[in-house]
Amino acid sequence: VRPIVAELQRKYAVSAAEVDHMDLYRRAEIGIAVVSGDAGHLTDVLDRCERLVAGRPEVELLSVRRRFHGDHDD
Repeated sequence: VRPIVAELQRKYAVSAAEVDHMDLYRRAEIGIAVVSGDAGHLTDVLDRCERLVAGRPEVELLSVRRRFHGDHDD
C-alpha cells in the first residue's frame, strides 16, 4: 500500500494515506484529500487518482466514495 500512496502523493500532489483495514490481510482503504477552488479540477485529480489505483495489476478496486465540502459546510 505504501508505494501506491507515495505514487499518488508524488504524481498528483494530494494528501493520501492508508486509513482503514490495516488489520485485515490483503485489504486496505486509502484516503485522499485535495483542496482547490475549482470543482472541475478536483474531479479531474480524483479521476486520475482512481485510474492510477485501478490500473495497478495487484489491486482489485472494490469501491470508491467521494465527498466534497464547500464554503458553507459546517
